[in-house]
Amino acid sequence: MKLLDELKPHFEKGGKWEKYAAVHEAIDTTLYSPTDVTTGSTHVRDSINHKRVMSIILLALLPCIMMAMWNTGYQENLTLNQMLAAGQINSLPGLSNSNSIMANLLTGAGMFLPVLLTALIVQGIWVTVFASMRKKNIDAGFLITAVLITLLMPPTAPLWQVAIATSFGVVIGREIFGGIGMNFLNPALVAWVFMSLAYPGSISGDAVWTAVDGYTGATPLAVALSDGVPSLAAQGISWQSAFLGTIPGTMGETSALACLLGAAVLLISGIASWRIIASILIGVIGLSSMLCMFNPAAMNPAWHLVLGGLAFGMVFLATDHSSAAMTVKGQWIYGLLIGLLVVTVRVFNPMMPESVGIIILFGNVAAPLIDRLVVNAHIKKRKLRHV
Repeated sequence: MKLLDELKPHFEKGGKWEKYAAVHEAIDTTLYSPTDVTTGSTHVRDSINHKRVMSIILLALLPCIMMAMWNTGYQENLTLNQMLAAGQINSLPGLSNSNSIMANLLTGAGMFLPVLLTALIVQGIWVTVFASMRKKNIDAGFLITAVLITLLMPPTAPLWQVAIATSFGVVIGREIFGGIGMNFLNPALVAWVFMSLAYPGSISGDAVWTAVDGYTGATPLAVALSDGVPSLAAQGISWQSAFLGTIPGTMGETSALACLLGAAVLLISGIASWRIIASILIGVIGLSSMLCMFNPAAMNPAWHLVLGGLAFGMVFLATDHSSAAMTVKGQWIYGLLIGLLVVTVRVFNPMMPESVGIIILFGNVAAPLIDRLVVNAHIKKRKLRHV
């Protein structure tokens, strides 16, 4: 810290490295607490700040990160062992023991970390460029966006495509609106949608969910929607395995349990809105239950909640402060809209099973209008009281 303090004058206005002030500030505030703090009696004082919020969100994401690495490695090692038993391959490479937790973690980390580093480096470059142009500090929130982008990617995603998608998500989804806190779209979802539209073969289809050459297999959600939930049993997939996350899928979305642990952290700390999560649950459970009444073969609410990216999107993406509804009633409407649309699209358009990301983006677009209608309704109601 002493070295950073000694170098600080060179990054201040008039210093020889003035244009790199944002980089110095980012390193200093990431490693240490800021030396400049708010003083005076006219300010609202609170123990929470943006850096602490980001730290809590990162803590909530840790179960998904660990599960992403373990399950990615587990799916690859399990597939290799099955191919060996079927005579499709002659031998196994090192660290291919699917019964070893460490082997699965190391194998999965070999796929997870390069994607994370790519997203982090690319985003760091763009954030630094825009911070330097605006002569503002770099916000610590870009780390969370990089983690979310990584967790939304399948294990086979090419790094150059991840870099382009990250650039699109950060620049178009956030920086052109003014940076963190000014965006009305979730940049991680913007990156995911760009990847889905620009490179659909790398993020959808049967060959992207397990990083083994020559192996293909649809996600459990796609199988359940096309062939019915009973067809999952033939693949050895139970509700318990779907809840735990020992199934193919994007790296961070498979485990409803990991998302549940993250939700507990966010709700206890008050970071995430319980109204948004509760209203999404009401929409999903309510509509899927009604559909089951008319069609007993339809997917029941329990399966909706553990398959696909619903749990992850509900906990970490729909509750994003910048892009979600802000008013109390607006949060209920916003969450209910997302929950109802998820079930509607899954049931009536099974060719588009992984639609949670697009639906949450639609909710992001609708959130300002929802808040505006709620505020106008309050104003109208108060005017009527004084008539």
